[in-house]
Amino acid sequence: MMAAPLTLYLAAPRGFCAGVDRAIQIVEMALEKWGAPVYVRHEIVHNRYVVDGLRAKGAVFVEELDECPPDRPVIFSAHGVPKAVPAEAQRRNMLHVDATCPLVTKVHIEAARHHEQGRQMVMIGHAGHPETLGTMGQLPEGEVLLVETVQDVARIEVRDPGKLAFITQTTLSVDDTAEIVAALRARFPAIIGPHKEDICYATTNRQEAVKAMSPRIDALLVIGAPNSSNSKRLVEVGARAGCAYAQLIQRAADIDWRAIDGARAVGITAGASAPEELVREVTDAFAARYDVTLEQVETAQENVEFKVPRILREATA
Repeated sequence: MMAAPLTLYLAAPRGFCAGVDRAIQIVEMALEKWGAPVYVRHEIVHNRYVVDGLRAKGAVFVEELDECPPDRPVIFSAHGVPKAVPAEAQRRNMLHVDATCPLVTKVHIEAARHHEQGRQMVMIGHAGHPETLGTMGQLPEGEVLLVETVQDVARIEVRDPGKLAFITQTTLSVDDTAEIVAALRARFPAIIGPHKEDICYATTNRQEAVKAMSPRIDALLVIGAPNSSNSKRLVEVGARAGCAYAQLIQRAADIDWRAIDGARAVGITAGASAPEELVREVTDAFAARYDVTLEQVETAQENVEFKVPRILREATA
């Protein structure tokens, strides 16, 4: 029996962003420089495959500093940490390396600047997400109010509507965030926004590629972790753009073949912390079942690179 024809559309850009690349590099360089074990507070990036790979090389993942011995290096994840964490590491004389994405750090600096000017902050983000906890933890309790939805905007109580600014998590849906920003501006006309959008280039680009691909496909598969904010947003963007079936999968083994039975065109993308090997694994799984034609849907080219911290460059130089 001949395999049914199927077109696979690959979103470009997809997968690793510069901040994730840098964070993984930081762990690998730290292991090279100081040997194993190197401790990492929280998953360095939200992807089990990546985390397991680093664990095999000698990285130990913990949730809190208390779990780290004082004589081994500790790395802070790409999502950023509350100010109290590096302060505590310093107090204990621990060797610590910050792998926070520079675009998250930009939001931290922005929040601190508004705070110095007496403004209360409103943060658009997801409660409990490590990036949100890290950003809110840059300022004293009560100085950052969190909103997740347009409905939340109506409920928040601010100190002074004339002295407000907003920031956002870097991995949100561009469209959803625009609606929340509009609600904030309607309720607080004097609110100040960021000079340049906080949602990062990688999140925006990956969402644009999905939107461009959506009219051509019957189903969308997003490769990413269930705790990855930007990956989950890609599924939502696909569904909103008209994909009848949009699903998050961690690996090829998670594909529900029955759900895509009869599809003639399937779109594939990957969240910012999903490696390209997993994309290949998925396209290979399709090639084993269908007569596959691969097409790339490119909406942007990315050439962003971030330097690793000096402490790692010095030793390995």
